[in-house]
Amino acid sequence: MNNLTNFVVFKDFSLARRWAGRRPALSTLCEAYLDGALDIVDLDGFFEARTELADYSLTLQHLKQFVTRMIPEWTLHSRAQDRRIVREHYDRGDDFFAAFLGERMVYTSGIFHDAAESLEQGQDNKLDLVCQKVRLQPDAELLDVGCGWGTLALHAARQYGARATGVTLSQNQTAFGNARIERAGLASRARIECRDYREIPEKVYDRIVSLEMVEHVGLKRLSSFFRLISTRLKDDGLFFLQFAGLRRGGGLGVPPVGMRPEDMIWGLFMNKYVFPGADASPPLSTMLKAMEQAGFGIYSVENISIHYSLTIKRWHENWQRNAEAVRQSYGERWFRLWNFFLAWSWRIGAQGNSECFQVVAHKNLDGFDRKIFLPGNAAARVERVPMHAA
Repeated sequence: MNNLTNFVVFKDFSLARRWAGRRPALSTLCEAYLDGALDIVDLDGFFEARTELADYSLTLQHLKQFVTRMIPEWTLHSRAQDRRIVREHYDRGDDFFAAFLGERMVYTSGIFHDAAESLEQGQDNKLDLVCQKVRLQPDAELLDVGCGWGTLALHAARQYGARATGVTLSQNQTAFGNARIERAGLASRARIECRDYREIPEKVYDRIVSLEMVEHVGLKRLSSFFRLISTRLKDDGLFFLQFAGLRRGGGLGVPPVGMRPEDMIWGLFMNKYVFPGADASPPLSTMLKAMEQAGFGIYSVENISIHYSLTIKRWHENWQRNAEAVRQSYGERWFRLWNFFLAWSWRIGAQGNSECFQVVAHKNLDGFDRKIFLPGNAAARVERVPMHAA
């Protein structure tokens, strides 16, 4: 039987006395770690043994969080609220995110052909896979909704000859992405725009992609989001969605919410500390239903959860390598928060608490040419067409 003191050094001895012989709530233990009341000297060992060391009980702080933060966030999802929340997170500093994302600056799951591949290779694999899944052709108009730092838009323009537009609410991401596109000499083929998805100009695109942005849309606006995407997609176009969602609790779910205990506590942690307002992380069937109700036909669904686990594990390794720089620029608390978040999250992905999916869809029209999905069809063949700097 593991003991908490095997992994934790208490600085607040009143906590040590209070928790002696007990399993504290994991959220309470996390708060103590962030506040510096204790050090977790073996973080990997702690998380591997976490079910023996702590429990996943709800606390009064969770109730307060639900009433004062989560309900207002869920019920509003106004443009002003979404802009504030997104910028508070993503405009923290490019160096903060580079400390774990690495040089590709991609904040979504990679794809690994081998468990030993590097983070950079995993992200390159993913960028190619997205372009291939949407059968991206030269000069195709591509829209990336929630484009982050613009890496996919640049890749699609540079490697596949697409004409790519990315949209993000983050001012930092917009500036970073456009500067990188400019340095690559591809400003005539790719650009990043700082705008809300609800402000996307009324034009249609050959291909639309959205990677792990839909979570920020909110359950309240999920149907309207997919309807908007449909209006911006050509009738013969393809839509690619990558999203992370919590699994259903099944027989292990706790009434009345139906979620498993750790899934619920991890979701509350994410809402409070990492992605406030990102409540559109439902199970797969809920997301697909919303897409179908908006008029989409589903061509393919792939579960990439284990790839997400490998991605986050590499992010955590980067974060730990850059610990001193992060502490100097952002302080001890920010280092500890992301240290805890990343260490926990890659295990969450590995055991299926949160799952990540790639969905390829199209307008469910009678006239849509479904032969595009036949391997021998010319439109199904995707080749790189590298673009040189202008």
